[in-house]
Amino acid sequence: MARIRRERPVLLAAILSALAALAAGMNKWVVLVLLLVMIFTALFNEAPVLKAEPVEPAETEPEAPPSRLPEVSATLAGLDIPVMVLSDDASVLFQNRAAEKAFGELALGAHISARLRSPGVLDMVRETIATNAPNQIEHSERLPSERVYIVRSAPVEFQSEGQHERFFILSFRDISEVRRIDRMRSDFVANASHELRTPLASLRGFIETIQGPAKNDQKAQAQFLGIMFDQTTRMSRLVDDLLSLSRLELKSHIAPDEKVDLVPLLGHVRDSLVPLAKDVGVDINLHLPDGKVEVLGDRDELVQVFENLMENACKYGQEGKIVDVWLKNDAGQPVEVSIVDKGPGIPAEHVPRLTERFYRVSIEDSRSKKGTGLGLAIVKHILTRHRARLIVKSEVGKGTDFTVRF
Repeated sequence: MARIRRERPVLLAAILSALAALAAGMNKWVVLVLLLVMIFTALFNEAPVLKAEPVEPAETEPEAPPSRLPEVSATLAGLDIPVMVLSDDASVLFQNRAAEKAFGELALGAHISARLRSPGVLDMVRETIATNAPNQIEHSERLPSERVYIVRSAPVEFQSEGQHERFFILSFRDISEVRRIDRMRSDFVANASHELRTPLASLRGFIETIQGPAKNDQKAQAQFLGIMFDQTTRMSRLVDDLLSLSRLELKSHIAPDEKVDLVPLLGHVRDSLVPLAKDVGVDINLHLPDGKVEVLGDRDELVQVFENLMENACKYGQEGKIVDVWLKNDAGQPVEVSIVDKGPGIPAEHVPRLTERFYRVSIEDSRSKKGTGLGLAIVKHILTRHRARLIVKSEVGKGTDFTVRF
């Protein structure tokens, strides 16, 4: 019955064909035989069953495990020290924000030598790659300011599911502050001991004289006490300048980001030096443009710079009677402040050394004008922090021009 239901369309077609044949006049026995054959074929003939041969699954290569570089990079990105990740051929695979800030952005895939050209660092990296052992050296960067780093290279390896990955971590530990403090201590001891020796010897001699031969000489005592007061004042200025210089050295790598208008600042400095200028018979003339002239800087430090330069021009150029201060702000040109005197000038051989500590063109002249020999050294350190330059032009008999270029 199941076959009849399944083959019902075929059986119906066979019966209709037989009836059509009888109507056409065929022999009834022939039609009957053909009908029985068709019915038998439909009900008892099994359709061949095609068995699909099992298809062997195609061999697929196992997927390679994902690289561990993203995990390493994400971890190092949070560090506040410069760090780079290098490949086996010393190409940069990653650098964190601290490295970009310290050394500039480097295209990923570029060789480390495209940014760090120090032979010591490059040799250390090559040795670490060759030996798979950590190394470290001390490395100095000169620009934009002097920095000292302990540079360390170390391999990092990952072994999982038959895959072996190896990277190299290049880290930079900044020890600039430690070096500056060490140098500051040694310089302070050397400079202070040298400069304080003379006034201390003078004070001791005057005290011994007052206690001895001049014990009852009121006039001599008054004279000696006046000299002693001058000597102690000079020592106080010297210590203040040394401390100021040390503070500047500690922050010389930090560029100021405050906007300072130089027009009112130069006016303030000129006004503060008017009494000194009158005492030495000098007029300070300002030549200022209209409007604001702003630069990035620290106002107090810039006041110290221009006070020092104008005071020096008044003291050492007083023979010319005039000190001109020019502020230039030409379009497309750096801002410049020039302090020009008409004094005796400075011999050419002394000009390159003017900003050295305790360097004096004339020791007697400097001490008679109560100079400590540190003023221009302080100016140089302040301008270095401001990424500015001090340009000195002088001609004997015609005067000197100190120009600060921002």
